[in-house]
Amino acid sequence: MTGKMKKYIQASTIVASLSMAFLFSAPRAEAQAAARYLGTITAIDGTTLTVKTDAGESKQVTVPAAAPIKRIAPGQKDLSTAETIQFSDLASGDRVLVKIDPDATGAVPQAAQIIAIKLADVAKKQEKDREEWQRHGVGGLVKSVDAASGAITLTTGAGPTAKTVTVNTTKATTLKRYAPASIRFDAAEVAPIGAIQPGDQLRARGEKNPDGTQIAAEEVVSGTFRNISGTISSLDAASGTLVVKDLATKKTVTIHIPADAQMRRLPERMATMLAARLKGGAAGAAAPGGGAPPAGGAPPAAGPPSGAPAMGGQRGPGQWGGQSGAGGAAADPQQMLNRAPAIQIADLQKGEAVMLVSTQGAGEVTAITLLAGVEPLLEAPAASQNLLSNWSMSAGSPEAAQ
Repeated sequence: MTGKMKKYIQASTIVASLSMAFLFSAPRAEAQAAARYLGTITAIDGTTLTVKTDAGESKQVTVPAAAPIKRIAPGQKDLSTAETIQFSDLASGDRVLVKIDPDATGAVPQAAQIIAIKLADVAKKQEKDREEWQRHGVGGLVKSVDAASGAITLTTGAGPTAKTVTVNTTKATTLKRYAPASIRFDAAEVAPIGAIQPGDQLRARGEKNPDGTQIAAEEVVSGTFRNISGTISSLDAASGTLVVKDLATKKTVTIHIPADAQMRRLPERMATMLAARLKGGAAGAAAPGGGAPPAGGAPPAAGPPSGAPAMGGQRGPGQWGGQSGAGGAAADPQQMLNRAPAIQIADLQKGEAVMLVSTQGAGEVTAITLLAGVEPLLEAPAASQNLLSNWSMSAGSPEAAQ
């Protein structure tokens, strides 16, 4: 899974950067769940906070003057060095853990304690983690898992850039898995290596060997996601939903588009060239009309998804035939996708084709990555699906999949 898994695997991670979750790692009894919740402040009115929880609920809580309010830094391991702050120091966007006073009465619950992480601190931690996953990460689709040895084989890239990477895990490796119907890295839960299945998307962070074919993983996040290619039957920009007829199943699927989903549109020339390469066309062919592939946006935020850049002018991981894009960037398929213009749901139209990676589901799913302008790619469906899956895990940190 952005650039994200900005925002698969958006990411990454890493996104909430709430290492304070370790403070509450006891079994999730029902009473405990009711006594506290984790979320983001969306509004402050007097002494009342409105918090959107990580479960998607909107909750209000009053904060009496006697309730202690602590601020910790992302990654802080306990409250021994936490800073005591005032209610006025809280702001919309801050991450908070709210502990409810079980003895308080009244229509609105009352806080017994607030633990907060400042929005700006979260953003700094996100950026640091994103850079770490980009420098030392690899992402792709799981080909095989050897639980006994701890080795996971991935396929990364697509078409001429496809390669195999072995992710080596040990007992010290942190293994996490996205929760069902979730694209939030911070909601990923610890799971055994046996939970990882062929076809899953996976991203690992650790020390890579020189050619990028082996990685000693410190952290791994995986999940089972769905690839969908089809045409839009209807859309509702206000509610952020599409109805797509899946070309594979011939059934309609309702697609929910969250605010942090990756959405891009391939320019026609780029789509045609990419489709030709995925079908095994000339690796070094330039875009029609000569020159570099058309760049519809800013240079890609992430480097080649699965290894070091090519060296000494030689063809290497993430490079096709020596052709370079704008600014000398290699014409890697994932980089090409990153250059495609970003779009919103309102830019889509009924009847056009889209490809997407989503959460698992039958009738309703949540999109992680959506690509429009894909009609030429549907002529090479298998390679195109691998391309999109790898992109959603490789365009950034795992938060990109959130």
